[in-house]
Amino acid sequence: MSLLARLAPHLPYVRRYARALTGDQTTGDNYVRVALEALAAGERQLPAEMTPRVALYHVFHAIWASTGAQLEDKSGIENRGDPSSRLMRIAPRSRQAFLLTALEGFTPSEAAQILDADAFDVEKLISEAQSDIDAELATDVLIIEDEAIISADIESLVKELGHRVTGTATTHDEAVDAVARHRPGLVLADIQLADGSSGIDAVKDILKRIDVPVIFITAFPERLLTGERPEPTFLITKPFQPETVKAAISQALFFHPSRQKEAA
Repeated sequence: MSLLARLAPHLPYVRRYARALTGDQTTGDNYVRVALEALAAGERQLPAEMTPRVALYHVFHAIWASTGAQLEDKSGIENRGDPSSRLMRIAPRSRQAFLLTALEGFTPSEAAQILDADAFDVEKLISEAQSDIDAELATDVLIIEDEAIISADIESLVKELGHRVTGTATTHDEAVDAVARHRPGLVLADIQLADGSSGIDAVKDILKRIDVPVIFITAFPERLLTGERPEPTFLITKPFQPETVKAAISQALFFHPSRQKEAA
């Protein structure tokens, strides 16, 4: 089996991870591109003792460590209030450990392989990152979901984190109307809605009105990870794990530019 065939199923997800890690789509994709070029040129090898997915993320992190300084423009970043500045105030290893386990679904043991660390250190890094993220202020949340049980589950998770659910919608029109009535600080959206309308279209129309972080929660992730805009940094596949949703909410609020202005 060719290298591309082995890695192809994992590429959309490592791109998602890279964007969440850096807080920026272009920067994240730069890391992924350099990692793939290094593999194609034989400069890096997939460790044979790892699964293809774990090995790909391991190579990605080797690239992060060796070329990250060249891929990011940090001029004056410490004095800015944008996502990049806020991001750099969290230790990179803590950020990586948290995202690998909570967002990408790796076990602490797998994350330890990726990061060349031991599982105990990974657990400590996760705790440190979560403490930083939990300091973010609560916000108002709009849930776009046509299945009542799933909507109720998401609402419960949102409230556990200290946020407020100020609107729920089951169709495109309901979602747009909800935003007109009350501006949310976060949108959680499915893509297939009750009347056959599209959650993707609803989000597009919402983003024309307001700048708000969006997390897609869907059984059809392939409809979103297409390389076309708007492509979400935060994407959760159904059936979801509660901790994955909580992690994505914290990260989405932490990295989004509008939240940085509020916290400044």
